[in-house]
Amino acid sequence: MVEPDGNVLIGVTDYAQRRLHEVVFVDLPKVGSQVEQRGLLGTVESVKAVSEVFSPVSGEIIQVNDLLEKSPELINQDPYGKGWIARIRPKNLQNDISQLLNAEQYRAIQSNTRH
Repeated sequence: MVEPDGNVLIGVTDYAQRRLHEVVFVDLPKVGSQVEQRGLLGTVESVKAVSEVFSPVSGEIIQVNDLLEKSPELINQDPYGKGWIARIRPKNLQNDISQLLNAEQYRAIQSNTRH
């Protein structure tokens, strides 16, 4: 989500958290580190698997959600609210966004991967 100040709040989608099932651990990135678009942001561990989280934008990690260290289940409970993972100050937001899926494209992928 792009915030009013131009920073980007990163997390996992509701679809992804449902596929992961019960999240038990989140490996957060380091504040001050740089990440490239599609670069590894961290990992999310559930009772089913460990999944990598990739950044949708390039930039600097300016904040991480420390609440996830003690309450990783927030990703399941509120993926679009309290379950965010990191806040990034993007380097080239418009270019990065132009390379992402829109909501319709993402829904199409979801419907093609359901079992």
